Amino acid sequence: MLEIDHVTAGYGTLTALRDISVALEPGARLGVFGHNGAGKTTLLRCIVGAHAASAGSVRFNGEPIPPGRVPETVRRGLAFVPQGHNVFPNLSVERNLRVSGLLFDQSFIKEVLKVFPVLDERRAQRAGSMSGGEQQMLALGMALMTQPKWLLLDEPSTGLAPVIVRNVMAQMRKVNESFGTGLIVVEQNVPATLKLVDQALILKSGKAVFQGEAGELSAKPDLWEWF
Repeated sequence: MLEIDHVTAGYGTLTALRDISVALEPGARLGVFGHNGAGKTTLLRCIVGAHAASAGSVRFNGEPIPPGRVPETVRRGLAFVPQGHNVFPNLSVERNLRVSGLLFDQSFIKEVLKVFPVLDERRAQRAGSMSGGEQQMLALGMALMTQPKWLLLDEPSTGLAPVIVRNVMAQMRKVNESFGTGLIVVEQNVPATLKLVDQALILKSGKAVFQGEAGELSAKPDLWEWF
C-alpha cells in the first residue's frame, strides 16, 4: 500500500501542498489534476522522496519514504517519469533500456518489449531520432526496467497529438494490467486520463478540492468548474 498522510510541502515561504492524504491499494490508478502551480508535481516529488515535506509523511508498505534518497526509493519499487522526453538521445533504444535497468534483472527487457512492440522494432535506432510519442513510450519502458510497484508520471501527454495520447494512455493501462503496477498520473488532459484511472484527485492552490472515484468526477455536469 502507498499512503500519503497529511502531507504539507513548500519552497521557502511558498506552500505548494496543504494537508494532502491519499491511501492507495496495490495496482490502483490515480489521476491528479489541477492548473499549473496547483502542487501536482510537488506531490509526485514528495512521494518519491525528491522533495521533503514540511509536515506529514509518505509510507510504502508501511515503511516511510525518506527524502533525499531517491535511488533507494527506486530500488524499493517506486519509479518517477518527469515531464518531457527523458531518454538518452544519443544512445540506441535498447541501450537506453539496459542502462535504466543496470541494477535490476536485465532479462526483464523481454517483458518490456512485449508491452511496447514499437520499441522492439526500433531497438537499434538512436532514441533522439524517434518521434515524441515513441520517446514517451521509451521513457515508460525505461522506468519499467526497474520493475516498479508504482509508476509516477508527470504530464506524459505533453506535446503529443491526440491520437498519440490515446496510444500512450492505452500502453499505461497495459502496464497496469500486465504487471499490476500502480499508476499515479499527473495530467492536464483530464478527459483522456479519466478513461485510464479509477480514482481522481483535484488540487487547487495546494489543497484537495475533489477526491473520489474517477467515474464520479466524469459524471459531474460542472466538471470544469472544479478547476
